[in-house]
Amino acid sequence: MISDQNRWQRIGTQKRSGVLAPLFSVYSKNSLGIADFADLKLLIDWCVLTGNSILQLLPMNEMGSLHCPYDALSSFALEPVYLSLDKPNPVTKKFCNVARKKFPLQKNYVNYGIKEEKLCLLEDIYIKENLLKGPGFKQFITENDYWLLDFALYKVLKAYHQARPWYEWEDKFKNREELTLETFTKEHKAEIDFQMWLQWFAFKQIKEVKEYAKVKKVFLMGDLPLLVSRDSADVWAHSEYFKLEFAAGAPPDMYCSKGQRWGMPTYNWQRIAADDYCYLKEKLKYAQNFYDILRIDHVVGLFRIWSIPCQEPLENKGLHGFFDPQDEREWEGQARNILSIILNNTNMLVCAEDLGIIPKACPKTLEELGIPGNDVQRWMKDWNVSQDFLRPDEYRRLSIAMLSTHDTSNWPSWYESEAGAIDKEKLWRHLGIKGPMREKSDREIIRQALEITLEANSIFCINTIIDWLYLSDIFKGGPYQYRINTPGTISAKNWSFVLPLPLEKLLKHKVNKEIRKLIESSGRI
Repeated sequence: MISDQNRWQRIGTQKRSGVLAPLFSVYSKNSLGIADFADLKLLIDWCVLTGNSILQLLPMNEMGSLHCPYDALSSFALEPVYLSLDKPNPVTKKFCNVARKKFPLQKNYVNYGIKEEKLCLLEDIYIKENLLKGPGFKQFITENDYWLLDFALYKVLKAYHQARPWYEWEDKFKNREELTLETFTKEHKAEIDFQMWLQWFAFKQIKEVKEYAKVKKVFLMGDLPLLVSRDSADVWAHSEYFKLEFAAGAPPDMYCSKGQRWGMPTYNWQRIAADDYCYLKEKLKYAQNFYDILRIDHVVGLFRIWSIPCQEPLENKGLHGFFDPQDEREWEGQARNILSIILNNTNMLVCAEDLGIIPKACPKTLEELGIPGNDVQRWMKDWNVSQDFLRPDEYRRLSIAMLSTHDTSNWPSWYESEAGAIDKEKLWRHLGIKGPMREKSDREIIRQALEITLEANSIFCINTIIDWLYLSDIFKGGPYQYRINTPGTISAKNWSFVLPLPLEKLLKHKVNKEIRKLIESSGRI
């Protein structure tokens, strides 16, 4: 068992500032169509320059066809498109020149077509250079036997079945007939080894980043998605852990009249518990190779998850679902037990996303277990009486203060387009800016908004890189276009936003001094 005190001693109880920067949203002069793991070192350098000591990342697990990091093909496997080709040779040099022309990064959005071409090159390198002889590969396989072979086999089988989901494969493969899988594994050993080599390659690169961050005194915050894709290696290999007859989602609310249907299967927690939570423990064990802090996505789903019968027509979205467990008296006990398992099986500091409509037991349980939640400025209000925005000293101590999340509009966009007239008037008084209220956001307004999160009582203050950089002049046009994701929509613009300048230029930008001054003035480190 790992004590909560030891976890906090490692991170420290000083108030810290940080930045949320999806890896796909940045790039360097060496990036090929998308950022790579090596670019994280430049991002860490930027954190040091600006005085931020936490770098928060979105999940970096291998993504499916929608490129959503929260609908991954595995809870373990890393996304190979981020692999850095750090040892150029004539073959890679030629590829790099072609890739930069075909997949330019100055177009605001990632073209994920780069993945197929990059993987073809990596396979060519792997075959020609016989990279299985590298030291440590066999040890990596042994240490990750819980998931690695299943994932590699899943990937090769998926290609064998023309990319169809596992539940549409031939029955003998879908149902994991032992003799069939043994025969297939022998016949396709080279392809399976390649998939495992990709994961080893990725493992080594992120471990190197973790060591770099440690030297620079920057903590890396990873993300543990609550759910995993229905078409994933996890569900294929451990279908007993999932309720495949249901799809997870969200009930109807003021934002989505029909609710939401995400499609991922819900968990069979009783079956996971019967296996001593091995699946959950193994996920934590692997993640702590890379991260100091772990964010639990949609933590309320550990209390109860909105479950929609799969036979429900898709157009009904989340209308006809129900909370599982259905008995509200079970919610707190279930979540407290799962969260305790998490806390007792990792040395990472655990934080939680506790936004949306949540039961009273959720903030109570998080506080009692010492898990910081999220305090987003636009929702930090006295909802019961005045509807006024809360003062910085009224934020929860055990929380992460922020202006926006990866699922919301950026702060200037919210201020200009989403905040109602009454909210805007209250906010103007809250910001304390002299003169008549302005309809458009500007540098002074965003600066005051950032100061409130920095001055908050919260132990951490983590703002998106977009909100931080609105102190500069790098964004052109209306702010709504600069968005990481729009929930409930499928769009090529989701999970593909790229900053309009490379990291090398960002490191030299004058805005860095202003950000650092703001952070230092707040007393955060």
